Amino acid sequence: MAASFSVTRRFFDDKNYPRGFSRHGDYTIKESQVLEQYGQAFKALDLGEREPATKEEKEFVAFCRGERAAETFFERTWHKYRTRINTTKRVYTLSGDVSEAASGGDDYSGE
Repeated sequence: MAASFSVTRRFFDDKNYPRGFSRHGDYTIKESQVLEQYGQAFKALDLGEREPATKEEKEFVAFCRGERAAETFFERTWHKYRTRINTTKRVYTLSGDVSEAASGGDDYSGE
């Protein structure tokens, strides 16, 4: 495993996690550490910018291509990361006449 997922720099996602993975609350401490330490390799393998060099990396690429489900901790962590950054955040608002609802309105019969 020493040769697998080797990188020269840490991984940060300032767009989605400007305060860091560990401070955002989406990931456990271990997941945050794995993303920071190996995220550059995960991303390069996922995007095809890096050729897999070991068996673990080849299996990781197969997972990224959808050829198999996430089985290892690294694969589950990367899957969680991809899911979180690709999920559209919805914003809900309240609308309507608040004064009518507060006064009892006509649409509720309190029997």
